[in-house]
Amino acid sequence: MRAWQVAETGEPEQVMKLVETEQPEPGPGQLLVEVLAANVNFPDALLCRGQYQIRPPLPFTPGVELCGRAADGRRLIGTPVLPHGGFAEYALLDEAASLPAPDALDDAEAAALHIGYQTGWFGLHRRARIQAGETLLVHAAAGGVGSAAVQLGKAAGASVVGVVGGPEKAEVARALGCDLVLDRHTDDIIAKVKEFTDGRGADVVYDPVGGEAYTKSAKCVAFEGRIIVVGFTSGTIPAPALNHAMVKNYSILGLHWGLYGRYAPHLIAECHRELNRLATEGAIKPLVSERVPLEGAASAVRRVAGGRSTGRICVLP
Repeated sequence: MRAWQVAETGEPEQVMKLVETEQPEPGPGQLLVEVLAANVNFPDALLCRGQYQIRPPLPFTPGVELCGRAADGRRLIGTPVLPHGGFAEYALLDEAASLPAPDALDDAEAAALHIGYQTGWFGLHRRARIQAGETLLVHAAAGGVGSAAVQLGKAAGASVVGVVGGPEKAEVARALGCDLVLDRHTDDIIAKVKEFTDGRGADVVYDPVGGEAYTKSAKCVAFEGRIIVVGFTSGTIPAPALNHAMVKNYSILGLHWGLYGRYAPHLIAECHRELNRLATEGAIKPLVSERVPLEGAASAVRRVAGGRSTGRICVLP
């Protein structure tokens, strides 16, 4: 089969090589699946650089979420078992952690329903307990993770403020349903959020960016607001001033979705049932901005890592 492999860590386009290799052999509890679609995520770049919290043995195949077909014909989504990731013609899934692909979504959309939407649902509902009528501020609102949070926030009855970088991404955020779209390059985010909320601030902040985005969030979060720390695509990990959180009476909530698979896997299945319902009703629909052949995977990882993509780029082996 054909697969992208990383034999040494570095920048994705430099270390990812498309090779011919043997199909992976499933171990106990694993399924061999034909990869129908594998979406590109920021962690794919971190894996290539050796900067992710999981470091698979070399060589490995990146691609951390996929939709695949099992030997019995079932269409499944899940996180592949590394080192046999999704940027290949075949990959391995943990059978117990595999989820049925929603009939309402095609292969690329189904693959994209997994990490970003699970993270968004756990962040907004499990951690922040978002309520209808609240204001949700989403950073990187046009990206793969942010676009999922925007749709889930709207589905929960919240007003959504989306922060993006540039006019093209602003158009994407508006199409996703944001009630207010702000350009981090030109808008005064703190002032605009306070104006939009009549001085109250954002009740919930969804932050996959870190750095300056977090700093601004802390200055416009509401009384009893919640800031969900999802990631640090800016490359800068903020150092929160806990006295500021105390004085303004807001909460800082960490979210590592992968831990639920270890400590509470039943909640992932419950979340998937809810996401399936929302997708069937048309309340959410993953934004797949581009579909590329297997040969385009390395370039796609580079673009996602550089923040130049919107929604999800999908690799179709």
